[in-house]
Amino acid sequence: MAILGPNGAGKSTFLKLLTGEVRPEADPATRCRLFGEDLWSLEEIRHRIGVVMPEDVSRFHPLEISLDAVLTSLRGAFGRTREMRFSKSEQQRAIESMNLMGVAALANREFGGLSSGERRRILIARALVHQPEVLVLDEPSTALDFAAAMQLSSLLRSLPKAGRDLVLVTHHPGEIPPEIPRVVLLQNGRVFADGRKRDVITPARMSELYQVDLKVRWCGGWCDVRPG
Repeated sequence: MAILGPNGAGKSTFLKLLTGEVRPEADPATRCRLFGEDLWSLEEIRHRIGVVMPEDVSRFHPLEISLDAVLTSLRGAFGRTREMRFSKSEQQRAIESMNLMGVAALANREFGGLSSGERRRILIARALVHQPEVLVLDEPSTALDFAAAMQLSSLLRSLPKAGRDLVLVTHHPGEIPPEIPRVVLLQNGRVFADGRKRDVITPARMSELYQVDLKVRWCGGWCDVRPG
């Protein structure tokens, strides 16, 4: 599914709830249910949901080895410390995750020496290494040039095809690949619309969501939203 909305809609707050950076407060009139449970362990959720955010790139030292950056996900850390030890099976899982994202050849490269697109794929491999049930990506094409964004888009399209559950959080409807069938629109911290992509992304709804007259075109499962 994709979560779409303008600045201030609540997308970042939603992500911070998942990562534990923001804690929900109990309200008898509402529920926060994950995987069918109203009460859940944050530690368990971190193993069941992989989250990749744009600011994660800055959390690694430039000299960090790419394979180590992926492995630290297994310890819930950013950056490898001398105290960390990883088994051969864990290292193999990391290599398999990097291979899935097409960056296995970069395993021994320093993180700071990689391109923006390569670093973004390393981070996605890092989120996948513990085999989460759901992968959540926040604005994955941020700071990428056109070619890198196209390469990343192709890789993201392969994830649902491989049976991975994917939640894509974005400002831009044009980034939602054909393989994502459901879209949730957020506005002012509330669900504005939720349903099948073509039923939700309409000129009327987009215009009301972004407070500007917009038109929508479809081609091959991709949508193009432009001023009306």
